[in-house]
Amino acid sequence: MSENTNKRQVEGIIATLCGAIFWGFSGTCVQYLFSSTALDPLLLTTIRQFGAGLVFLAVLLATRRDTLRAMLSDRSTLVRLLIFGSFGLFLNSTVYATTISYTNAGTATVLQSLNIVFVLAISCMTARRLPQRLEVIALICALAATFFIATHGDPTAIHMPLLGLVFGIATAAAATFYTMYPRPLFEQWGSYPVTGIGMLVGGLTGIVVCLANGTIPAGVPALDLSSIAVLAVAVLVGTFGAYGLFLHGISLVGPLWGNMLGAAEPVSATVITALWLGTAFSWADWLGLVLMVATIFLVALQANA
Repeated sequence: MSENTNKRQVEGIIATLCGAIFWGFSGTCVQYLFSSTALDPLLLTTIRQFGAGLVFLAVLLATRRDTLRAMLSDRSTLVRLLIFGSFGLFLNSTVYATTISYTNAGTATVLQSLNIVFVLAISCMTARRLPQRLEVIALICALAATFFIATHGDPTAIHMPLLGLVFGIATAAAATFYTMYPRPLFEQWGSYPVTGIGMLVGGLTGIVVCLANGTIPAGVPALDLSSIAVLAVAVLVGTFGAYGLFLHGISLVGPLWGNMLGAAEPVSATVITALWLGTAFSWADWLGLVLMVATIFLVALQANA
């Protein structure tokens, strides 16, 4: 492997991990907002994606205006961006938030992690091959890390009403789609412009849906200053930062290994909770952390193969 390729792989691993860490923080923010406000999951997703989309657009206008103009003038690209934003980013965020509302953040995270299995299956079928041993070991480590950290080793902690299960599987399917579908767009235009426009499309899709079902303005609750602050952080860190970094990492290391690194999300949520609220680590948390480190090691090993 050339030195330049190796640097790209390292950059991809770091970006993916940072994106997953921001996601973990975002999940904590979402659960806080659900517990302290009357925000609807659809409305919350719309605010996050449209707000992040505006930030992406401002940065693109300042730094990549020619690329932005070329993308929006290409009909084929525009259609694919509409699909990516509406059926990828917006759908994933909406069903994930809905899963949390029916279950809890830990259960939703466990269900979303099934997307690793979906990505591996699709990758193997597309390439007409069996899973490699390193892939299977990394898959087991990533899933186990998510399970132990999200449930603290207690399977009964997974609250699984039927609607929670349905939305959870839909979350995994949507996550699979939004990480695999845009790869040709990333190769043509770069991950940042594609993610930015896709995010703005997702936010606009949410506004249309909210207006159609009456969520706006009837369902907009009053928010106190602390809730507004948490919402702003969820937009800037948990949406703009998380998606931008994670999808940039995916563009470099590929959807399979990138999604395995996404298992860092529950790890970050656990660490942030411990540092912020003083929650002590359990044996399951430590085991999950070790398994996540093993996953990172296996991904890095594959990157240098």
